[in-house]
Amino acid sequence: QFEFVESGGGSVQPGESLSVSCTARGLNFYAVAWFRQAPGKEREGISCLSSSRGNTKYADSVQGRFTISRDNAKKTVYLQMNSLKPEDTAVYYCNAIRGTNDYWGQGTQVTVSS
Repeated sequence: QFEFVESGGGSVQPGESLSVSCTARGLNFYAVAWFRQAPGKEREGISCLSSSRGNTKYADSVQGRFTISRDNAKKTVYLQMNSLKPEDTAVYYCNAIRGTNDYWGQGTQVTVSS
């Protein structure tokens, strides 16, 4: 069974940085994406990382501020978030995809407030 462990998140002030991560056995072989869902809004994809070539994509809303990366030795994918804004407040979810397999983490709260 594929089991995620999401960690990180928390509360910060605008302009500060935060990192979230997800770890799972076998995650090295999966493409991984980060989604977020703010209260009253639909879940949106914000970044993704391919499994083999390490290709990355970002939503316009986070381009230049967020960085997705992978540490294969730790079977972990990270989302480094810099220059955080109040509108980044949301629950952040990790999603792993390989073929027809599609797994979601439990979500971790990120709050940006002064």
